[in-house]
Amino acid sequence: MRAAYEIRLPAGRALKTTPVFDTYWRFASERQEMFMRRVLGSTPPWTEDPILSVHRFTNTYRASDRVSQYLIRHVTYEGSQKAEEIFFRTILFKLFNKIETWESLGAKLGALSWKDFSFDAYAKVLDGLLEDGERVYSAAYIMPSPSFGSPRKHRNHLRLIEHMMADGAPKKLAKVGSLRGAFEVLRGYPSLGDFLAFQFAIDINYSELTDFSEMEFVVAGPGARDGISKCFKDTAGLSEAEIIRVMADRAEAEFQRLGMSFRNLWGRSLQLIDCQNVFCEVSKYARVAHPDVEGELGRTRIKQKYAPRTAPIPQWYPPKWRVQPESPNNSMQRTVACGARR
Repeated sequence: MRAAYEIRLPAGRALKTTPVFDTYWRFASERQEMFMRRVLGSTPPWTEDPILSVHRFTNTYRASDRVSQYLIRHVTYEGSQKAEEIFFRTILFKLFNKIETWESLGAKLGALSWKDFSFDAYAKVLDGLLEDGERVYSAAYIMPSPSFGSPRKHRNHLRLIEHMMADGAPKKLAKVGSLRGAFEVLRGYPSLGDFLAFQFAIDINYSELTDFSEMEFVVAGPGARDGISKCFKDTAGLSEAEIIRVMADRAEAEFQRLGMSFRNLWGRSLQLIDCQNVFCEVSKYARVAHPDVEGELGRTRIKQKYAPRTAPIPQWYPPKWRVQPESPNNSMQRTVACGARR
């Protein structure tokens, strides 16, 4: 076991780490390498890591995940770019967070828009999916049901959308001056707790409705809090959000300390949301890599298995990021250091 590693802070304080802290950076680097190898046309296996090769983990960069990529390309930037339509499509998609649900709605109803929204029509499609034994919600998030009078959660969520639109949520978001402000607007609606409100704020911020730096504000979810508890034996009184900021600020130095060349997202360095995400994933990874480290949740197994998909995955990010992905036909296999943040 390595010697104790401390991160010195102002006023004589220090963050005291566990061995999982180094695993955090190794995981972030290797998971990103897996992603880049696949995007740039390499054939599997994309890693020799025995845990990553067996178990499923999200990408190091949140925006690179399959569902986020679908949201950005096919929900955010397809269709009207009016504020109310961007908001409607984003919230409709994210409340279910399932590509198949979105596509089933579109197949039955045509282009999905607030202008043509009908509660009864949308509810009927979702009712039918459930009657056919289909799941309409992703398992990624626990989606609590708002109280709008129906015994069926999906109908309450459709009512929530109506409520948000009637309350002028798109206009409110367009007027806020910060990512925190967007979070606070969303946090004010029924059933949207801190974690979901922050995740939805990030999703909306992929669009042109808002334009805030992802280095501005972060909220740690339950998985990230568990990951933090596994990485640090003493957090020196810092909040979870402050810990996540320390990680983002120190990323380049930590990769260098461990002798790793981190291949970032074509010039975009790790943002707060990404570091939050990695804490959540390393919480799971450590269940196998560090079974002696319990954390807060006390879970011991990783449920989802990894199945490599060899189909091409062209990447498309918000144009305002100015990220230009390489393709298999134009791969220089660049290794880039952590660059300047947007």
